[in-house]
Amino acid sequence: MSAVSAKPEPLSFHFEDDGLVPNNPLPFLVYKGAVARDRSDPEATFEKLFGANGWGDMWRNGIYDYLHYHATVHEALGIARGHARVRFGGDRGEELEIAAGDVAILPAGTGHQCISASDDFSVVGAYPPGPPMDLQRPTPENHAKALQTIPHVKLPATDPVTGADGPLVKLWKSKP
Repeated sequence: MSAVSAKPEPLSFHFEDDGLVPNNPLPFLVYKGAVARDRSDPEATFEKLFGANGWGDMWRNGIYDYLHYHATVHEALGIARGHARVRFGGDRGEELEIAAGDVAILPAGTGHQCISASDDFSVVGAYPPGPPMDLQRPTPENHAKALQTIPHVKLPATDPVTGADGPLVKLWKSKP
């Protein structure tokens, strides 16, 4: 039995560069309730799914409560337990409720910050093959550097949820 619901379709968002958080012309994607988790170890469900789809360098934790972004790599966040309100796209972005079974896929440069979370909130993060994850705070200096690195971040070969023919591959097929 697959952990992924039949043909999940992600929500798609575009966030503009706000002068401190670069964001990305590629769409930020959220799969709502796309993953059925093993209740005994839901984190393992996401680790198996992401790994099977070529996304590795995984971690288990939450989402930082301060605004940050990654300028050298794209990121997938699998919500294993609980729920949270997260602002994506920086201070002028959008606050979304994410919950167990959801997956958020952030193109390099997408700002994110946890606003509030349940006590049991647990996330599995993963990255496509490429350079190591970097963590950037929204400063003018970091923004200027990010504008140089983000255009060179390689497009992933697979969608972390649905694989080689997934929506991410189609939506991100060519850099704008």
